[in-house]
Amino acid sequence: MSANSTSTLLLAKKIAVSAVLAATLAAPAFAQSTSSQMKGLELSNDQPIQIESDKLEIKDAESLAMFTGNVKVVQGTTTLQAGSMVVYYKKGGGSIQGGNADIDRIEVNNKVFLQSGTQQATADSGSFNMTQQTLVLKGKEVVLSEGKNVFTGCQLNVQMNTGEAQLQACGGRVKIQLDPKSQQN
Repeated sequence: MSANSTSTLLLAKKIAVSAVLAATLAAPAFAQSTSSQMKGLELSNDQPIQIESDKLEIKDAESLAMFTGNVKVVQGTTTLQAGSMVVYYKKGGGSIQGGNADIDRIEVNNKVFLQSGTQQATADSGSFNMTQQTLVLKGKEVVLSEGKNVFTGCQLNVQMNTGEAQLQACGGRVKIQLDPKSQQN
């Protein structure tokens, strides 16, 4: 394996780890208000990470890496899918090609899907700010679900380090469908 291939693999692994670890969201427990605590996705940090896309373009001078076309990141039971994923690195925080760059933020677009176990989220786009530890999912309809419990809005804001979340209606109304049987356990 060439040094360039090794660097690309290290970079891809670091991108995937950051993308999957940044995606710590799930359906709120029981809250009809638009603000609540979010239970984190069950991540498998010790599992191998796989990234697939139609294309990977690294722009070292711009401190970014672009995955385009059917992007799929899998680690254990966690899957992130999107049409594209752009990873932005902090300037002076290491080398992208060396796989040791500090990630500033990750943006995913075009039918974002996130699943871990029984928990799922869908949106049109998403942004993970690694510095501020925030996740924002946006779309005409952002849907969070766990089993038969479904939460719908247009923007989900999650503070990743605390799990605090807010689901916004954007001029409409937040919709919640709860299955009473899900709370019997």
